[in-house]
Amino acid sequence: MLKKFIIAIVGFLAVVAVLGLVKYSQIKKAMSVPHVMPPSSVTSAEAVQETWTPVLSAIATLAPVEGVTLGADADGTIARIAVENGAAVKAGDLLVEFDTTVEAAQLAASEARLAIVKLDRDRAVELREKNTISQAELDQNDAQLKQTAADVEALRAQVAKKKVRAPFDGRIGIRLVNVGQYVSRGAALLPLQKLNPIYVNFTIPQRYLPQLKVDQSIKVRVDAFTDRVFAGKITAINPEVDASSRNVSAQATIENPGEILRSGMFARVEVEMPADKPAVIVPATAIAYASYGNSIYVIEKMKKKTKGKDGKETEEEYLGARQQFVKIGDARGDQVAIIDGLKAGETIVTSGVFKLRNGAHVEVNNSRTPSSNPNPKPDNT
Repeated sequence: MLKKFIIAIVGFLAVVAVLGLVKYSQIKKAMSVPHVMPPSSVTSAEAVQETWTPVLSAIATLAPVEGVTLGADADGTIARIAVENGAAVKAGDLLVEFDTTVEAAQLAASEARLAIVKLDRDRAVELREKNTISQAELDQNDAQLKQTAADVEALRAQVAKKKVRAPFDGRIGIRLVNVGQYVSRGAALLPLQKLNPIYVNFTIPQRYLPQLKVDQSIKVRVDAFTDRVFAGKITAINPEVDASSRNVSAQATIENPGEILRSGMFARVEVEMPADKPAVIVPATAIAYASYGNSIYVIEKMKKKTKGKDGKETEEEYLGARQQFVKIGDARGDQVAIIDGLKAGETIVTSGVFKLRNGAHVEVNNSRTPSSNPNPKPDNT
């Protein structure tokens, strides 16, 4: 029994030893073959030099050149609304008329009194010439005439206040009152705005103030008309800097002949700086951003030393990626300007940069490349 057990143990150990020997030979053979990392598949593009006009971007709000909500200058009941909502009007056009029946009657009575007082004063002048009355009586007639005339003018002014007229050319908004409604003095009646031309109000940080000048060209884009660019010029720069935000306000004017732009619209402004400067342009996807510095991978031919089966070293040429630290400038859409660190004409990696290291073996596949459009237009906006 013991003999059989010993034979089983010896047999098991022999099997283990044979398996270990086989595995050892496999590992030794695998270690003798050099391990080569497969190349990383990337897309590429050539860095090009372009002349970019420096642009200062800002958020803006559209405002009317002239705009007001007309109010009642006196208490009263609205008798007539002379314009429709949205109508174009000229300066002086009648917009709203209040009931003036009482004032009209008072004015007629005052005009009648004025006529009588004027006749009395003319008779007094004749009598004074004949020395029939004293100079004091004539002076009293003159004063009464002036007082009555002033009363008439006051009533005429009161009647005129009951007729609201357009102070400037513009377009009427949606009225806030109706015929027959009693309104108090100062109550809002209807809005009036002049929309052509139209103001563009925006702010910029104070450090850009030396680059901002009156008559400087601007481009304006609004979300309502994504396919259009509206051109204009800066017409005013606020002499005061906001102490809380350290921003300075500026105002530009753009033409709006069809009145398609409206007051209060959100807009994006691009102020064109006076000097053009050349820059090396690359797709934004080519930038490897990092806290210690931004970099780009330049594709070029490299050499590496390898050992053959005979143990001798040989040089092998391959396509590699060289990490190049760069200084980034302005960005426009899918493109970024490189100020320093890259030359025009160099081939760079445009996608797959985050899986690379300096000297990595790469394989270029440009069947699908990332977008590089300075004015991209997403499908869903």
